[in-house]
Amino acid sequence: EDYLVESGGGLVQAGGSLRLSCATSGFPFDTYSIGWYRQAPGKEREGVAAINRRDGNTWYADSVKGRFTIASDSAQKTVLLQMTNLKPEDTAVYYCAADRRGVAVWSTMAEKFTFEYWGRGTQVTVSG
Repeated sequence: EDYLVESGGGLVQAGGSLRLSCATSGFPFDTYSIGWYRQAPGKEREGVAAINRRDGNTWYADSVKGRFTIASDSAQKTVLLQMTNLKPEDTAVYYCAADRRGVAVWSTMAEKFTFEYWGRGTQVTVSG
């Protein structure tokens, strides 16, 4: 069963925008933290952004603050990542993930890959 399905990746020029979507199913959407991590070739996994559906708290990696915005839709059970002012260093496979823990540990969960659920990923390529 695919609990998380990503869409919206693609090729964009530096300075451009993309919106990623994560469709969820099979777990209680409103009690989880849901968000994104990414992995570029030869690099470690990196937490990108997350939202805690229980309390609305959000978390962003320093590298994306001010450029990326995460939002969730309870009716559609989806999580969106609006990415603006994209840079070549944003190039990576972006994965949606979910866990019952809070967003404060999202970066650690990405590094240690301890998410409860994760998707198959969507490629984002930023040409410079």
